[in-house]
Amino acid sequence: MNYRHAFHAGNFADVLKHVVLAKIVAHLNLKDAPWSYLDTHAGVGIYDLSGEEAERTGEWRNGVGRLRDKRLGEAAETLLAPWRAVLAELGPTLYPGSPEIVLRLARAGDRLRLCEKHPKDVAALVDVVGRDRRAKVTEIDGWTALGAWLPPRERRGLVLVDPPFEETGEHGRMAEAFLKAHRIWPTGTYALWRPIKDQRADAAFLKPLAEAGVPKLLDVRLLVRAARDPKTLAGSGLVIANPPWTLADELTAGLPEIARALAQAEGAEAQIEALSV
Repeated sequence: MNYRHAFHAGNFADVLKHVVLAKIVAHLNLKDAPWSYLDTHAGVGIYDLSGEEAERTGEWRNGVGRLRDKRLGEAAETLLAPWRAVLAELGPTLYPGSPEIVLRLARAGDRLRLCEKHPKDVAALVDVVGRDRRAKVTEIDGWTALGAWLPPRERRGLVLVDPPFEETGEHGRMAEAFLKAHRIWPTGTYALWRPIKDQRADAAFLKPLAEAGVPKLLDVRLLVRAARDPKTLAGSGLVIANPPWTLADELTAGLPEIARALAQAEGAEAQIEALSV
């Protein structure tokens, strides 16, 4: 495995993923019934922004570093609020990965299944969340878990799929795995994260999803520069199946200002698109 997320933790791509993730969990918490969370590529849980890896790239400075002490307009702050609440609990040098964000927002009866296939990362993740009975860490390929662990007994909840995209064909693999999982559990909320480099390549990924006959698909993209160079990360996106019913409006109202705050070059923008209804 060449990819180590510690080099990229807290960057602009993490901001989109984690802000939306935290907001979805906040919506799940509006109902009393417990929910389940499945994370297919969980990572280590918490990242040290003062550590060697994070300092070597400094990517967090153009992500969480731009927003931590900056206050935006009301709509943007409403969108950011659940994510900010978790950041405030950890302090300025630590950045929470997806498992830590969800665990800190979870209630007593909610349940997390966290998948990680790399033994060192599994051990680190267990150190972070292993004593909390709501969370179970399993050393397993997340693609396998996606097909085997659905539907959850709670019958409501969220699945996050965010592979490292270090292997050829992972876009197609993610789309195929999602469509199979959706057939097993069509009422769950799914969030499929991907990097965006070239707009045309990204459109090619979205096209079969939009044409698959899956209802209630929302695509959210945040670009910090124009997506024209297949060798340069321009932004990231999330395809969300069965999003909370007000989420699209909340993103439309708040995400453009966040995109402006994170902009690095011409072409920075937020894009919210219904792929299906």
